[in-house]
Amino acid sequence: MESELSVRDILTTEYVGVSESDTVQGAVELMREERASCVLVVRGSDPVGIMTEWDVLGVVADDHEPSETTVGDVMTSPVITFGPDRGLTDAASTMARENIRNIVIEDDNGVVGLVTQRDVIAAAGSFQATMTPTRSNATLEGERPPEERAQSGASSDDLDAPAMTNGGDEYTTQGVCEACGSLADSLWESNGQLVCADCRTV
Repeated sequence: MESELSVRDILTTEYVGVSESDTVQGAVELMREERASCVLVVRGSDPVGIMTEWDVLGVVADDHEPSETTVGDVMTSPVITFGPDRGLTDAASTMARENIRNIVIEDDNGVVGLVTQRDVIAAAGSFQATMTPTRSNATLEGERPPEERAQSGASSDDLDAPAMTNGGDEYTTQGVCEACGSLADSLWESNGQLVCADCRTV
């Protein structure tokens, strides 16, 4: 049986760090240069907040001047931190419950990286792909020459029937829906994505 991925397996070790006193404009310029969706706000070596693209949009929507607004004014704080051995499912559940897109990963020596919602969704999709059942013996029997199949004693009806698992396209392993980002007990493959029951019916 496949063991669950941990956040250590998917974390991003390179992240953009800023201080609370930095301006939003300066932080956005760094985000643009590094192609980052968020910045980690640190006080010394301690993470104290996160500023995301959504926080920046809030500054613009509220008609504030980014060059005069500090990161500390708009950051999300406190941050939620995980140890590197916490599971992927735990991270997905926490993101859904707390309505956040980023989790800071820390060990005894400090911050080691970030896990984003995109990281979790991508990893869940890859993990689900590894859980696709292998073809059954019956399917393999159907590919054998007729004379060999006759010797095996299998009927043609049994051999011609397609091997289906959980309704054909359902994966019972818990994971994250690639369409809405919610944690689901079962996922279905739809248009090349693994989606939950709600998104499957849309």
